[in-house]
Amino acid sequence: MRHARVLAVTALVVPVIAAVAFAQSSVIPVPDNAPVQTASLDVDFSKTKPGDAKAGEALSATCTACHGADGNSPVDIYPRIAGQSERYIAKEIALIANGQRNEGAVAAMVPFVQTLTPQDMRDLGAFFATQKSGAGVADDAVVADGPYAGMKFYEIGQKLYRGGDASRNIPACMACHGPTGAGNPGPAYPHVGGQYSGYLVQRLERYQSGQTQETDAAQFKIMAEVTHALTGQEIQALASYMQGLHDRTDDAKLMAAAAQP
Repeated sequence: MRHARVLAVTALVVPVIAAVAFAQSSVIPVPDNAPVQTASLDVDFSKTKPGDAKAGEALSATCTACHGADGNSPVDIYPRIAGQSERYIAKEIALIANGQRNEGAVAAMVPFVQTLTPQDMRDLGAFFATQKSGAGVADDAVVADGPYAGMKFYEIGQKLYRGGDASRNIPACMACHGPTGAGNPGPAYPHVGGQYSGYLVQRLERYQSGQTQETDAAQFKIMAEVTHALTGQEIQALASYMQGLHDRTDDAKLMAAAAQP
């Protein structure tokens, strides 16, 4: 099967107005150095300060086995965490530490994260936020039948990511995650560009199920609404598209490096 890297459009001329309105009406962005908000009653970020990347690097040794030294996991069952925002990483660590996230492989993290202080969580987040996320490739096999017959598989995901589907009340993913999948550190919308497709499928299916143990499930509910009408094929295609999604400038840098004697 052939593959094609999906390139992000770094300057999109026509935004998807309805999708942006959906996102803006759901969460009010806050400064990135504000205290991290979490549902946990056990992890209190109110007295923490912005994360220290150097301190986080010292703490990151226990993360290396699964997530790689720089947050680019060498094994696709574990997500890439390089390039995620400090707020997002700290919040997710807290949810895992107190059991509000316990699906999939996250149970393996519990003994490691339960010993962390809230400041440690922010420091780890700050370190991985400084790391550069890699990217994979997207499936460009031609769809043989069904409503998307004749399209390349990743193009199904590209259509939904960039334009949504107003007829089914599905907003464009880029309204929250950006045209290159870089996310939004203010409301802690995660970086999704380059993420492993298998992990993305798992997360999208989790949101679609509508089942969560998060006490403050506001953002979970947003994603549950976004994914409610997606078919299995569409979820797989979205994941494939996001796996290959990255900034065009990354290609230019790689080509320049390759040209060096």
